[in-house]
Amino acid sequence: MSQHDILVLYYSRFGATRDLARLIAEGIESVPGVNARLRTVPAISTVCESTEAAVPNDGAPYVEYADLQDCIGIALGSPTRFGNMAAPMKYFWDGSSPQWLSGALIGKPACVFTSTGSLHGGQESTLLTMMIPLLHHGMMIIGLPYSEPDLMSSSTGGSPYGVTHLAHADGNAPISAEEQRLAKAQGKRLAETALKLIQK
Repeated sequence: MSQHDILVLYYSRFGATRDLARLIAEGIESVPGVNARLRTVPAISTVCESTEAAVPNDGAPYVEYADLQDCIGIALGSPTRFGNMAAPMKYFWDGSSPQWLSGALIGKPACVFTSTGSLHGGQESTLLTMMIPLLHHGMMIIGLPYSEPDLMSSSTGGSPYGVTHLAHADGNAPISAEEQRLAKAQGKRLAETALKLIQK
């Protein structure tokens, strides 16, 4: 069976969003024939002379726009910044006009995920704002259905718009068992949907 890649693209400042990304990747790779391609974006600075190294010191490699073309679906994650995605992630999407013009993402499925410092820290609005560029690119948004029982029982994170994590103000709260199951379920659902779409 040929292997297909799904891009798991995230930005993480303190590690919680990265940990969610890895769990989503596990869910993706539980589906035969699908690989998770973990990628991140570099931090940006208001100081023009400040630059990141060409290769990250640790973790996933930096994303390239070719990754969008190569993959059959995308899981997109960012910490919450005042109810919105973090600036480094938005900066990446702001530069994706050539992919928009070519229609590189039209018809591909996508899902979103986030981590916040407080339970009411704008989780759902962050997920919704991450959906907007994906919709402009013609992608199909995949959420989490309430057939996932953890959506009704979790007291930490979870949303029908996409998995969330409550990291607390210090960013050190571990991902709960419910959040772990939801992340894996979301990755699996994305992979299964992507395979169905390319087989039609």
